[in-house]
Amino acid sequence: MAAEAADTVVLVVSELVTNAVRHGGGTCTLELTAHEESIEVAVHDSSPHAPRMRTPDLHGGTGGFGWPMVNRLARATAVTRRASGGKTVSALLDR
Repeated sequence: MAAEAADTVVLVVSELVTNAVRHGGGTCTLELTAHEESIEVAVHDSSPHAPRMRTPDLHGGTGGFGWPMVNRLARATAVTRRASGGKTVSALLDR
């Protein structure tokens, strides 16, 4: 894996885990899956609410940067409801 691709995976993991802890109930589970040409990052949390695009807050410090950035960096993103409750937010990244 190239250094730039590894940095992207680390950034996306950080953003998705931060969002799950901050907005998804305080705890989460991270799952990384390596495919031949991609890495899948999946974060499971207990909240049923999907991430939303919003205008980033440039002055108040309330965020809004993470989900748009993940969507720009990833080949694909998905939000799926879990039968046990909550959701999984996943991102597919080039390797």
